[in-house]
Order: sequence, then structure tokens, then C-alpha cells
Amino acid sequence: MRLGYFAMPMHPWTRNWADTLDEDRADIIFADKLGFYDAFVGEHLADSAERVTNSNMFLATLIHSTKTIKLATGTSNLSQMHPVLIASHAAMMDHLSRGRYILGISAGALAPDAEALGNLAENRQKMFEDCIDVILKIWTSEAPYDIDLPGNRYKVTTQKNFVPELGLGYLTKPFQKPYPEIVGTVVAPFSKGVVEMGKRDFHPMSANFLNAKWLKSHWTNYVEGKAAVGQKADPKDWRVARTIFVADDDKTAQRYGRDDEKSPYRYYYRQMAAKMFRGGRQGVFKESREQPDSEITLDWVLDTCVIHGSVDKVVDQILKMREDAGPFEELVYAGMDWVDKKLANRSMELMATEVLSRLNKAIGKS
Repeated sequence: MRLGYFAMPMHPWTRNWADTLDEDRADIIFADKLGFYDAFVGEHLADSAERVTNSNMFLATLIHSTKTIKLATGTSNLSQMHPVLIASHAAMMDHLSRGRYILGISAGALAPDAEALGNLAENRQKMFEDCIDVILKIWTSEAPYDIDLPGNRYKVTTQKNFVPELGLGYLTKPFQKPYPEIVGTVVAPFSKGVVEMGKRDFHPMSANFLNAKWLKSHWTNYVEGKAAVGQKADPKDWRVARTIFVADDDKTAQRYGRDDEKSPYRYYYRQMAAKMFRGGRQGVFKESREQPDSEITLDWVLDTCVIHGSVDKVVDQILKMREDAGPFEELVYAGMDWVDKKLANRSMELMATEVLSRLNKAIGKS
């Protein structure tokens, strides 16, 4: 089993922006030193708690500060930019990092972002689908381009100004061939999008704020998608993100990971619960579709979404979750704001040096 890292990243909006960006960079540099396989960083435009506005730009600052960790957008919001820009920026990132790059994609669900860009009333899921189709066409076609896919809003051509002797009219191909790994974040239970990921060989990452009961539905749908194109689903392609805090003792873990009003885990899920309810997406926290909204309190969400404890306790919880969910082979650790830097770093250290080795031994991967 591999260990990944994911951060939206989320911080109290009262904090200095530059300080939080430095903190986010430090987390990934530390993850690289600990041997984490990859690091995903999200992006939003109009959310004061999530202040990375361009994940590619942010990740570019980490290329020469890290050695082996793969740098991943988590995600690039495809409804917010023309596919030519996304394809070109991602290809450049892939070259700058010499192939240490993963393209994470989503439609872009945050309503204030869409409102600011003027596409709130648009079908952003359709924009997402159109965009990725054109990106892949750019990466797998040769100049001069004349991309006009049926029903697709994006048309790409360089035919009128194609001058091969001057190198004009060419769009850059990625460093990795034919293109980088593409990962889609999955939030909804029974998401049909996972079936499509399987068909297209995109790889799913189940969101850390989804009730673990629904993880199995993601694997089932991914298997269905792969089978539809005559392929077998590979567990190494499925990432499961979880909110985890590991401490040297259970008392510290309970305090910092759950009970203390200053806990970054409590802050994170207070924000997430409010956002999910506001968007009518509170079902991600439920154990059944029939569960009443009144039961989805902050304490409920913390109890069902945060894995916390000493090493032994955390290992037991993760193994039980994997037994119920299915055979994922990358566990993605969700990063939080630093309320206590020592505890935050210690948790990541324990994950990498003790929890992971015990997990692999238990599942026969050591």
C-alpha cells in the first residue's frame, strides 16, 4: 500500500495568506522526505478558507524543493478554463517536473467560483466532459489542429496560422507518454462518474469527507467501468482519502483530533458540513439515504469521518475500513491547518514510519 497526501488546503480565513501558503509548501516538502508517493493540492477562486487559486502554479514552486514525490492537481477545475490553457499548463508542469506530475480533474463544484466566472447557470458537468475530451485530443493529435468534436462547445484549430518552419501552430505535448496519469476525485455515493473513469482509464480518488460506508460503491462502479471495456480493475489505481490524526497516545489523539474547540479537525469539518448543507450535499455524511438531516451534527461527522488514535488504534480502524470498502492500494492522508506544528508533523511521521508498515504487513504487502 502507498501513502499519499491531499490538502484542499483549508485554513481559518483570519490567517495571513502568505503564511498559510508557506505552511502548505512545508507539509508537502515534509511528505516528500517521509517517502509519501504523491501530493494533491486543490484550488478555488472565491473561498477565503481555501486560498490556493491555481494548483499548477503552487505545485511549480515545489519541483526543486522535493525529490521523489509526485505533484498532483487536486483538482484542476475544468469548467473554469479553456482546454487549450489546461492542456498547455499541465504539459509544461509535466516537463518541469520531469514526469513527477499527475493531473487531477473535476468540474468545479464551488458556486461562488462559478458565479464570479459568469457560468453559474451553465451545465458545468457538461463543460467538464467537453474540456477533458479536447485536452486528450490535443495531447494525442498532431498539428495543425482542427478539433471539432460532435456536441462539444470547444473548438480548437491552428490551421490558418500553421507555419511549421517557424514552429507556429503547435501545442505542447506532455513529458509522460501519451500523457500523465489522470485522477478524478469522487464524492457522491454510487457515483456513475466512476464507471466512466473505468472505461477511460482515469483513476478514482474517493473523497476524505465521504462516509466510509459508501466507499465500496466506488470500487464496485470502477470494476463495472473497466469490465465494460474488457479490462480488469487494478486496486493500485484506486486511492482512498481519509482524515487521519495519529498521536503517541490515545488521549492526545482524542483531544487534538476530536474534542478541543481549537482542533483543526473540528474546524475543517465545521466548514465542510456548513458547505455541504448549503449546497444540498449533506448526504455524503449519512449512513443511509433515509437518515434525517437532524442527525448530521458536527459530532456525528467527526465520529464518522475522522480516524484518530495511537498507532495501534489507527491501524485497526484502517484495516477494518479496507475490509469493508475493498482493496484500495493508496491511502491518501488529508492535511489540516497547523494549530500545533509538532503534533501535525508527528502524525505524518507516524503514518509514514509505523502505520504504513503495519498496514502492509497485515495485508501481506510487506
